[in-house]
Order: sequence, then C-alpha cells, then structure tokens
Amino acid sequence: MVSLAGTWMESTALQWLVYRLTGSVAMLGLLGFANQVPLLLLAWMGGYMGDRYDRHRGVIVTQSCAMVIAFLLAGLTLTHTVREWHLIVLAFLAGVVNAFDVPIRQAFLVQMVGREDLPNAIALNSSIFNGARAVGPAIAGFAIVSIHEGGCFLVNGLSFVAVLVALLMMRIGGTAAPRQTEPPVRSFVNGFKFAMRDLPIRSALFMLCLLSFFGLQYAVFLPIYAHDVLHGGAKALGLLMSAAGVGAVLGALQFAARTRYTGLSRWIAATCTVSALGLILLSHATSFWACELLLFIIGFTATSQMAATNTIIQQRVPDELRSRLMAVYATMFMGVQPLGALAAGGLGHHLGTPNTVLLFGLAVLAGSAIFIWLVAARVGKTPVEAAAGALD
Repeated sequence: MVSLAGTWMESTALQWLVYRLTGSVAMLGLLGFANQVPLLLLAWMGGYMGDRYDRHRGVIVTQSCAMVIAFLLAGLTLTHTVREWHLIVLAFLAGVVNAFDVPIRQAFLVQMVGREDLPNAIALNSSIFNGARAVGPAIAGFAIVSIHEGGCFLVNGLSFVAVLVALLMMRIGGTAAPRQTEPPVRSFVNGFKFAMRDLPIRSALFMLCLLSFFGLQYAVFLPIYAHDVLHGGAKALGLLMSAAGVGAVLGALQFAARTRYTGLSRWIAATCTVSALGLILLSHATSFWACELLLFIIGFTATSQMAATNTIIQQRVPDELRSRLMAVYATMFMGVQPLGALAAGGLGHHLGTPNTVLLFGLAVLAGSAIFIWLVAARVGKTPVEAAAGALD
C-alpha cells in the first residue's frame, strides 16, 4: 500500500510535469504510449520467466529496478536538468520493468494464498492497488505545490523500501516453478492458444481489451480537464484521479465480498455498459463535482470488471501455464493501453478532449451491446457463466 501510493504520486507528478513543460495533449499521449508499449512487446517474456524461474525472487528484482528508475527521475528533476525526452525514456524503462513484473506478480499471488481463497485475494489485491490510487494522486496534488515534482519522485523511490522489506520477510514454500524446455516465443503462443480455445477466458479477455483501449484512456485527458476545463491546477488533477481511485477501491471491495461467482457474464456486461455511459456523460461535464462523481462511477465499474476477468482466468488455468496466461492477460489489458493512449493523444489534438472522450465512450458502449447480443442473449448459458459455474 505504501509503495503503490508512491507509484501513483509519481504517475500524477509525471503527467503534470510533461504537461507543464510542453502544454501538449499529444505529448501526454506519447508519455502513456512509451510507458505501456513494453507490456505489449515484452509481457510474453515476463510470463516465460515467471513459469521458468522463482517468482518470489523475480518480484524482488523487478521492484528493485523500479526503485532505481524512481531515483533517476528524482535526480534529474531536483537538479533542474530534466528534459522531455528524459521523461519519455524513463517512462519506457519503467514500462519494461512492468512488463516482467505484472505476469510474474499476478502468478505469484496463488502461491501466497492458494486456490480456495484466490477470488477474494484477487479482489483484495485490487483493493490495495486502487486504495493507493485513491490516496497517491491526492497527496501528489498537494505535494507538487510544496515539494514540486522532483520531491514526489523521491518519495516514490523511498516508498519501495516498504515493499522490498515485505517481500524479503516472506517465507513461502514451493516457489520454484517447473522448468520449461520450450522456447520463449512458443511458450507465449501456447498460452495464447489456451486462452483463445477456452471460451470463458476468451470472452472476458476481449471485453477487457475493449475497455483498456477505449474506456481507460480518460486518464490521458485528466491534466487537460484539470487545467483547461475546470481551470484548476495540480490539486484539481490529484482530486480527479483520486475520485476514480476511490470508486475503484469500492468496486474491488464489492467484488471481494462476494461468496458466489455465478452470473459473471451479466456482471461484466453491466459494468462495461455503465463505464461507457460514464464516459459519455464525462465528455459533457463542466463542473468539478460532476467530474468527480462520474470518475468515481467509472473507477468502480472498470475495476470490478477487471477483478471478474482475473478471477475467471486464475481459476481455469493450470499451474504450469499460469504466468503465461497472466502474460496474455497483461498484453490484452495493459498492452493495448499504449495504442489507446497514442490514439487518444492524436484524436484529442485534432478533435478536442470532450469529443474524443465522447467517441471512446460510444465505442465502449457499442462493444458492450455486441457482447450482450452475441454472448448473453444468444447463448443459454454463456461462456463466462460457464466459467462462473466452475467457481461454485
């Protein structure tokens, strides 16, 4: 929680610093692209490493590398030598670390809690992540004013000490994964084939991919909303990001409180539809409190959909394919975000921020309608509900 709060502080400060230096929505899109594109290109390698080597040690290595990058950002910013290209390069390097960290860490989760408590653990893990998302940006909004962006980067670097101490204190038996003999690319392809053959996993993943490409790109535009639409500053940006974070926490906790996991297809369809409507209304919002409420709703529904998808995958995948399937999850969820961020930046430059948010909301709504028509309405027991049945 401490480390992730620092990470969200850094993310907020980085967005604000880029916009302050350039005043360009296209640069914000490029920043998001640079940070997320390594997941699209390298998550398969992270999945391969997670299934081949000790996941516990792997997470320690990735978190240590992330700490080094945070200190580099702090050093450049505090010495007033930072340039736009420094931020893009370091965002890209952080993305490379994340490409290995996400599949390894997600697969490591089952070794900590076991299969019986896995669905609740996934949701609680999401609660911690989004709890930090609620706290970190709000702190960053005030910290940017008092200690500037460089101070936020420094605090983030120091916050990694908490997670590294926690990881080093863990004593988990059987962390060594079975050794593989197949090449890395074939390893990822086999994981992808498993996901595409399994109808519950495939249906949920495609909906998550749609949400990721279009629905989550509102974050690219929040500095513009804070500065140009609401006429605020760094504090307004922090509060906007925190509103989505608070909604995400409650969405994750709501899912964690479930004791049965039937009807997940209807839940995924409903949450995706509400997210789309939230984006459409956000495109017309001009008051601070309306934006806060809509971002809260979007955060709640999007996170609940993510938790449902993660639960389906984790419960259905065999242990020997777990990291590779989580690499597929990361690729289709986080890996497509850079493409969405690049599209958001380009369209935002030409169409304007409100029109682009409206267009993305309509795209998510159309995808949700197709999902309801093809999956929920036409099949007696939908593929995703079949997955839920396996979770009874």
